[in-house]
Amino acid sequence: MIGYVTLGTNDIDKARSYYDALLGELGAKRLMQLEENGFTLYGVDMSTPSIALTTPFNGQKAQPGNGNMIALQMQERGQVDAFHARALALGGSDEGAPGVRGDEGPGAFYAAYFRDPEGNKLCAFRLGPA
Repeated sequence: MIGYVTLGTNDIDKARSYYDALLGELGAKRLMQLEENGFTLYGVDMSTPSIALTTPFNGQKAQPGNGNMIALQMQERGQVDAFHARALALGGSDEGAPGVRGDEGPGAFYAAYFRDPEGNKLCAFRLGPA
């Protein structure tokens, strides 16, 4: 159902550098880049959901949304840990260390939260037992 989500940025070059390195950890790459507004689409391929970066169309300053977040599904808990660490090493900030939220078991929710350098909130998660 989701084609892509868009994050606003005030510095497209800095944002591209951050997401090139971070999303590259998941095998994603730039799928599209437009000069107008710097629109840059990241994904594994054009048939799966993607993340886009752009400066705001209205010319106003980009601001993170209160309550907005992008959650990226991982295959293993170790991948959640490594992705969170990479996000912080690249200049992101911690919003919740990796760990189980709720009860352990077949439907366990293992997640880590962080913000990119411009304050956009993201989550790396794994559903299921350890």
